[in-house]
Amino acid sequence: MVSVGTVVWLSSELMFFAGLFAMYFSLRAASSDLWSEETAKLNFPFALVNTIVLVASSFTCQMGVFAAERLQPRRTGGVFAFAKWGMVEWFVLTFLMGTFFVAGQSTEYAMLVSEHVTLDANAYGSAFYITTGFHGLHVMGGLVAFLFIIGRAFAAKRFGHYEATSAIVTSYYWHFVDVVWIGLFLVIYVLK
Repeated sequence: MVSVGTVVWLSSELMFFAGLFAMYFSLRAASSDLWSEETAKLNFPFALVNTIVLVASSFTCQMGVFAAERLQPRRTGGVFAFAKWGMVEWFVLTFLMGTFFVAGQSTEYAMLVSEHVTLDANAYGSAFYITTGFHGLHVMGGLVAFLFIIGRAFAAKRFGHYEATSAIVTSYYWHFVDVVWIGLFLVIYVLK
């Protein structure tokens, strides 16, 4: 039931982001000159590195899911024996990568504000900050979920299917957030 509920909820989130994409494209169509001027201020290499880190975090998250499915909450070998890492180690790494992404996005916001691209400056600033900002909030929500799952793994007397299911549905959310970012990255940074 938890998996089905999560998928239904993610479907509603998909509609929310579809609305944000529609807003972005509508404003872009109405202000094409503004868009070409403002997108020139974007730091594509910086955003690409940030994107690669977020996408890579989906792989580390999935490795944590595989460990959870084996009912292996923690590592059984050395710190650098990655093949023996448990769900906790993979999820901690995913959490750190997600935190790196949020810090990178905050740094990018600071760089853009110094270039006078702000939320209230014009249609481009509004569209950029609303779409990427809501995504950033979703990433932070995923980071909180990882902390709960990691805490639950330590609190559980016996790591079982209940804990594993929680880890799996958290991964659904994380993969969803990553796929949404790929779409945003392509629309904002590639299709300037």
